[in-house]
Amino acid sequence: FQTCKHMLIIFYCLSVVFPAQWTNYNESHTVLYRRFSTDRSALQSVIGQNSVEVLGQSYPRDDFTNVTPKILAMVGRNLHNQSHHPLWLIKERIKAHFYSAYIRRSGTPLFSVYDNLNPVVTVEQNFDSLLIPPGHPSRKRGDNYYLNRTMMLRAHTSAHQSELVKSGLDAFLLAGDVYRRDEIDTSHYPVFHQMEGVRLFSNHELFSKVQNGEELSLFECGGQRTPQKQETHTLEAVKLVEFDLKDTLTRLITHLFGEDLEIRWSDCYFPFTHPSFEMEVRFQGNWMEVLGCGVMEQELLNSAGAGNKLGWAFGLGLERLAMVLYSIPDIRLFWSQDERFFKQFRVQDIHQPICFQPLSKFPPLHNDISFWLPESREGQESFTENDFYELVRSIGGEMVEKVSLVDDFIHPKTRRRSQCYCIIYRHMERTLTQQEVRFIHKQIERAAETELGVQGRY
Repeated sequence: FQTCKHMLIIFYCLSVVFPAQWTNYNESHTVLYRRFSTDRSALQSVIGQNSVEVLGQSYPRDDFTNVTPKILAMVGRNLHNQSHHPLWLIKERIKAHFYSAYIRRSGTPLFSVYDNLNPVVTVEQNFDSLLIPPGHPSRKRGDNYYLNRTMMLRAHTSAHQSELVKSGLDAFLLAGDVYRRDEIDTSHYPVFHQMEGVRLFSNHELFSKVQNGEELSLFECGGQRTPQKQETHTLEAVKLVEFDLKDTLTRLITHLFGEDLEIRWSDCYFPFTHPSFEMEVRFQGNWMEVLGCGVMEQELLNSAGAGNKLGWAFGLGLERLAMVLYSIPDIRLFWSQDERFFKQFRVQDIHQPICFQPLSKFPPLHNDISFWLPESREGQESFTENDFYELVRSIGGEMVEKVSLVDDFIHPKTRRRSQCYCIIYRHMERTLTQQEVRFIHKQIERAAETELGVQGRY
């Protein structure tokens, strides 16, 4: 095992220094790479009294630790690397498109691919390296899974952007599992998978096909930041990068969905790109947002040692694409162990159309829970909805299909606040009885009082 580990470290270092030359080598050693990945994921993840152990590495606990055993049990599952899993199929289709559509003069693929980076990252990687300022809402403890104040489970694959750019990569794809505390319904899950791409251009690369391109420049001094560009960029450079970005993504999405697809772009905001855009596609009569992208903030590239280049980046959710392309109705199915689910995706050609045939639809059971919220402490929320969702997840697990806030009011005299949630229980593989659901529901009621400090109104 140690020899295998050392070999893989050498392979990785060579692939970073010579990404194009080693792309085919990495592909030919997929079996060895996956075996190492499986061995690592088999390492136990445990929450102890003073530490949290993840993938064999121990991290000290502190007042920010909020990761749960349920979430730790999913770390290392790497659904996107399990052969013929629907997320693997989507990832492989995207890889195949980029490998065939973007080739260097040497005949090797332009984009290198990384899909097994450790999901445990520093807070600096997840936020600071992406110019997300202190106090930004996305940093909230209630929205993320923290191991401690300095380490966390990544909330997006962009947490690795800086380190890959620092290693000298100009074009890469990155796929992995990401973790966010979120609401509970058929399209949201605390663990999901992202894939993103980055492309950097030198002055010569961007303007080589432009008439009199040698007279143009990526940068200007004394420029102004406008909705169209950053202060250091020339408008000509930004427009070319924007065109290349949108053309690249249009080709990708039409490759996945079909040539007749309607596409529209809308302006948006991300801390790490400007200008920024969202792509929407018209699918089954509705407009659906499928990805976000933009021109990378130059400050990010400067800090990563690529200050002489200008680039774009995009990110998309693999679950969202798979649910639409394969007609998968519930995000929990991706984590199913049911053979009836998996056998539908064992196809010889990854591009083969698949329409998922639903497993038996078992009846739902509805149970309400109402409680008075604890009083807020000065400068700190004493209760958040995500805290309650996380508690329900940890107790109800895969039996919970959806949790909805159905009533929220403040008593006119006491000014106490009360909330009522409807919990829908439905198992993906069998019919639930009201008796077993009631047992789980009672556990949630008791835990809400003891762990969240609410006062039940049952």
